[in-house]
Amino acid sequence: MTDTTVPSPTIETDALVIGAGPVGLFQVFELGLLGVSAQVVDALPHVGGQCVELYADKPIYDVPGLPVCSGRELVERLQQQIRPFAPGLHLGHEVSRLQREANGRWLAETGAGLRFVAKTVFIAAGVGAFQPKRLRLDGAEALQGRQLHYQPDTLAADAQQVLIIGGEEAAVQAAVELAGAGRAASVTLLHRRDAFKAPAAWLARLQTLRDGDAVNVAVGQPLALRLSADGALQGLDILDADAQTRTVPATQLLVRQGLSPRLGPIADWGLAMERKLLTVDTARFETSEPGIHAVGDINTYPGKRKLLVSGFHEATLAAFAAAERVFPGQPIHLQYTTTSPKLHERLGVSPPARD
Repeated sequence: MTDTTVPSPTIETDALVIGAGPVGLFQVFELGLLGVSAQVVDALPHVGGQCVELYADKPIYDVPGLPVCSGRELVERLQQQIRPFAPGLHLGHEVSRLQREANGRWLAETGAGLRFVAKTVFIAAGVGAFQPKRLRLDGAEALQGRQLHYQPDTLAADAQQVLIIGGEEAAVQAAVELAGAGRAASVTLLHRRDAFKAPAAWLARLQTLRDGDAVNVAVGQPLALRLSADGALQGLDILDADAQTRTVPATQLLVRQGLSPRLGPIADWGLAMERKLLTVDTARFETSEPGIHAVGDINTYPGKRKLLVSGFHEATLAAFAAAERVFPGQPIHLQYTTTSPKLHERLGVSPPARD
């Protein structure tokens, strides 16, 4: 039989940045100033990494020049900062394979078949790739993608009995938005107690929908999936607050129990590690493999401090080191954004007015 599968096109780039958190985004900026193009891959479906997942609406006080900002605001500013360099963003993809080719470049592939060939690679994966916390019940894996989902955008809610599992902002937001759309037959939010962690505005909207019977709340712990004879989801058995077992009807499950980081495939790439962190030098922030750099919380070296400002410093030195590889034989000059016409051109800004 002839294989008619069309392979994914290979994206060629100067630099591949693995991780779209604050340090990964700033890495793109520093590379862009040096004329190095970049593609960015992240396992999450949005940029921001840990900063958005854990500190989206919490104050950050130790970013130079910003007395206070939220995690979400910081990421928005970093996205604005890299916009002149138009990096490719590939979200919802985890790099599963990384190997050196005969010509010295790096081939990277994601689990979904996306391929990159890069002259240099930056691992800015923070504490690892964030993955949804799974529903640990028999039969759950077989339903994934059909009747069990970890992201709202894969959920087919029309005329369905939707059960959302979780008690924090992601679960509350999903319940509010699904109920507000009015397409589902019913929307139920399941949590171990009738109290939710989310911004006040989301909690207020949830209460309004509960008062109008547009969202139901079930209190309890998941026990077992209830399936039909042909394996279709019919509901979820829970242990309720009175220690009684009851069934919550559901034809679609959305699990929003938060995310957990894991090192994932990075551990299989043959890079030197210490306590599950990548060891680097402090001049180039290069790993044990020349051409692969590690910046941010994923790396370790004597005196390492896991601070945003440290990650930004690491990204700067790593960018200069990588530029030497991308432009062999060319001098890499230090230029200042205040006075350099070349940097003004790359940033798309007008030169400062003369007195």
